[in-house]
Amino acid sequence: MNKHEDFLLNKIAGPKDVKKLSIPEMEKLAQEIRTLIIEKDAAEGGHLGPDLGIVEATIAYHYVFDAPKDKLVWDISHQTYPHKMLTGRAKAWLDPDHYEDVTPYSNPDESPYDYYAVGHTSTSVALATGMAKARDLMGQHENIMALIGDGSLTGGLAFEGLNNAAIEPHNLVVVVNDNQWSIDKNVGGVVTSLKKLRDSNGQTAENPFKAMGFDYRYVADGNDLSAMIDAFKAVKDVDHPILLHINTLKGKGYEPAVKDEEAHHWVSPFNLEDDQPLAAENQKPTSKSVALDVIKEQIDAGQNIMAINAAIPGVFNLDNFKNEYPANYTDVGIAEQESVAFATGFAKEGGIPVLMENSTFLQRAFDQLSHDTAANDLPVVMLVAGGTISSQSKTHLGIFDQVMISNLPNWIYLAPTTLAEEKAMLEWAIKQKKHPVAIKVPGNVPETDQQDVITDYSTINYQVKPGKEVAVIGLGAFYQLGEKVANKLGATLVNPLSANILDEKALDQLAANHKVIVTLEDNILDGGFGQKIASYLGNKDVKVLNYGQNRVYTDQTPVAEIYQQNHLTLEQIVADVQKSL
Repeated sequence: MNKHEDFLLNKIAGPKDVKKLSIPEMEKLAQEIRTLIIEKDAAEGGHLGPDLGIVEATIAYHYVFDAPKDKLVWDISHQTYPHKMLTGRAKAWLDPDHYEDVTPYSNPDESPYDYYAVGHTSTSVALATGMAKARDLMGQHENIMALIGDGSLTGGLAFEGLNNAAIEPHNLVVVVNDNQWSIDKNVGGVVTSLKKLRDSNGQTAENPFKAMGFDYRYVADGNDLSAMIDAFKAVKDVDHPILLHINTLKGKGYEPAVKDEEAHHWVSPFNLEDDQPLAAENQKPTSKSVALDVIKEQIDAGQNIMAINAAIPGVFNLDNFKNEYPANYTDVGIAEQESVAFATGFAKEGGIPVLMENSTFLQRAFDQLSHDTAANDLPVVMLVAGGTISSQSKTHLGIFDQVMISNLPNWIYLAPTTLAEEKAMLEWAIKQKKHPVAIKVPGNVPETDQQDVITDYSTINYQVKPGKEVAVIGLGAFYQLGEKVANKLGATLVNPLSANILDEKALDQLAANHKVIVTLEDNILDGGFGQKIASYLGNKDVKVLNYGQNRVYTDQTPVAEIYQQNHLTLEQIVADVQKSL
């Protein structure tokens, strides 16, 4: 039910309605948009600070330009909530019954005002430059703009895009939304450069954008609606590449988000009265806390460890660590390629890099995983979080990490089934010096006794609990699903320990003593763990059933629905096995 029936936003069916508004009306609209962003994020969670900071720029854009003919490419697109409200999708914020109607990122399936399904960083300038080149070739004249910022400028592809955008012969506007943040504080030389520009009101001679050839413009207050309208009017239809640098306040309109930008970049559901999360914080050991405990213990014991992450300290709960061990911590910005190459260089010089990556972001670094780390066979240690079937947007799926890492030479990809096993695997990975080792950080798994786990993973020996007729191999967190299946069937249960190193002797014995072998993995099937097992057993007299996610993009699809579609429920697996016997 729409409790905001008096909101001006109810009368905005699209950008044409924005153009009819006066400045005071647009300022009222900005307040309404912020109210709705805060209310929906409090109820459902979502990106908060980035969207609150971009409101005026979004309204000004749709007031001045003529979308969808004029095109705006959003970098990452986690700042598109205001844009969506102004392009026919306001009900998804005005009415809680319709909160699920839209995805959290730009989506061409939703609206002609969105041009790409985008959720990762630094791509906007390259995309917009390609669009501008196509426009030029076809003799068109629409305005094309890329909006990059909120950390995106620390990613390598941003510089590749700028390098080509600067020589575009006709209209192309790059808006740098400079709010001094990504998820955490921005890092690196780009921070120094942007600060000099802000401090000099855009007048410093040390201007990298001018040096590249851009016509540079600066707006000191990107949250001033009139200033943004004037700035956009000044660049509309200009026939050369322009870089418009706007200084905005991340979290504007919600004081807790202004005071603590990192905690409010993305939020879980929270109480509007006191800004406290609705879900109680877990006080028990987690896979993240276990990993940090090992790293701290090893540093305290004198190991030359460097914890490395690419702008996601919150994912691994690194906020306290980076203050306690500043010499042993590096944040490279939103630059996964840099993080993997940096870690490889650190290992080459004799240090012990512990690289912390999110599965969905790791795909940006695939070449470095191969070309720099694997081809040189250097002992990088990598923790991969979020590698799981999930209800995320299709831009943020964590189902590809096993395929990326496991199919490269020299990489060992370990998959713990308990917290004790995770601890043992990380301790071993830090100690060994032969190969790069990745560990699939498990989700909700039991602790178990440390005495029950092996401590040497230089040779993979499957752990087997004997049963009859059927063998169930449960990888990592899906070992728990394997236990349930094995219990139902009286089957053999196997913990394979690794996503890519096969215990051929154990597999030979399983094939000789069972009619059916079941593999379970919390990842995509194609090129994955189960197919490696099936390939090895191809000439054996045994049937192999592989379970995981099919090679499709799901988009905000409930996990239960994904499991059902992929026959990943206990009942479906048991029925499939019984049918095959």
